[in-house]
This record gives sequence, C-alpha cells and structure tokens, in this order.
Amino acid sequence: MKFYIATDHAGFHYKDQVKEYVRSKGHEIIDLGPETADRVDYPDYGRKCAEAVKADPGSFGIIICGTGIGISMAANKVPGVRAALCHDAYTATMARAHNNAQILAFGERVVGMGVVQSMIDAFISTEFEGGRHERRVEKIDAIDEEYKCN
Repeated sequence: MKFYIATDHAGFHYKDQVKEYVRSKGHEIIDLGPETADRVDYPDYGRKCAEAVKADPGSFGIIICGTGIGISMAANKVPGVRAALCHDAYTATMARAHNNAQILAFGERVVGMGVVQSMIDAFISTEFEGGRHERRVEKIDAIDEEYKCN
C-alpha cells in the first residue's frame, strides 16, 4: 500500500515514528511535510494529504495534529475524500470497514504511540465491507457532488 503523511507542528513529533512503523509493515510512505516543528497551519497539510490521496486512487493517508480534529476537518473538505478521526483500533477498523475511509487522522496530544501503532495495523488490515455500507458511503459522496457546484 502507498501512504501519504502530513502533520502540523503539534503532530510533527510522531511523524518519523509513524513513517518508520508503516515502512516496517512493508508499505510505502510519502512525507508531505512539514519539514520542521515550526508553527504551520493544519488546514494546509490536511488539504495537501487529501489532494494527494484523491489524485492517487488506491492510496491512503495519515494526518496528525494536536487533536486530529482540525486536520481531519480540512481533509474532509476535499470532495471524494473520507478522513476518519480515530482514537483506537476499533474506530480505525470501523473507519475502513463501514466508511471506506482513505485517511486515518489522530491527535499526537490524545493517543500514545502504542495506540497509534494498533490503529495503523487495524487501518491497514481492514477491507471495506461494502454491502449495506456502500449505500451510505454513496450518500456521503452525493453530498460532495451536490456542494461541489456551489
């Protein structure tokens, strides 16, 4: 699998550990920044990751800020992208299985690295179930389509 990763300054300190962990699982990961822990704006990096995932079908993303809230909100503004704010392996599993999320979001100030690793494992190993969930994901996509023109 190919992953893109982006953070803001409040998620920067986890970035290298996450990159190494994803690589250790045999996956490719592309760093979209930032390069330092200097203050940056999370919407810029949430958007950057979402646009990269959208442009590269079949790829996934990981985004990190202090809480995961702001960066996931920004990523979800990109039509066709579903970024899921997760707090544990269960929410990461459900994000993939039921919501077909392409981007895993979390907060460096909220979860420890052990939890992060379990979320990444769950996200990687879970397939979208489709079925009754497909209709719901299609409804999310329809909202994107409706507002894309406005």
